Amino acid sequence: MDNSTSQSNQSLENLNKELTSAIQNAPAPAEAEKKASRTPRKRSTSSRTKSVTVLTKGKRKRAIARASLVKGPGEIYVNNVPLEKFTSPLMLELIMEPVNFSNETKTVAGSSTVKISVIGGGVMSQAQAVRSALAKAIVKASGSSSLQSEMLHYDRSMLVDDVRQTEPKKFLGPKARSRFQTSYR
Repeated sequence: MDNSTSQSNQSLENLNKELTSAIQNAPAPAEAEKKASRTPRKRSTSSRTKSVTVLTKGKRKRAIARASLVKGPGEIYVNNVPLEKFTSPLMLELIMEPVNFSNETKTVAGSSTVKISVIGGGVMSQAQAVRSALAKAIVKASGSSSLQSEMLHYDRSMLVDDVRQTEPKKFLGPKARSRFQTSYR
């Protein structure tokens, strides 16, 4: 019994010696080498200019338009389609109304790229939501309170969302307010 315990103790001691020598002779872990060899990289501020992004949204009925205005060549995209590709002159005139409002709005829109994504609603509701989002973005980018008051005085629906929506249908009739015809026979 004593012989077997002494052999196991010796084998454990030999194993411990082998492990300690292996640990001491082993190279440093790869992570430690990466941290030691990596030097912090300086970022040049001249190549990266901070661009100011203006985010706004416009609503009309069920249509929601989200606009982002960034400094750029003066292009307007609606759902990744350039505004020049739109065929309806009424929609184009409606969407471009905030841009053509004054010389100040023309300079702000001409020196920035506007990307608008619109979902929901019908065609004209989407156009009115785009118009509202574009007007809000231009006013926010210009930072002019006089421009905001002029737009509000000209047409309030450019800067203030129209919250009216269709009334939901009820179960007592074919539409929201009308009722089924009564028959007595």
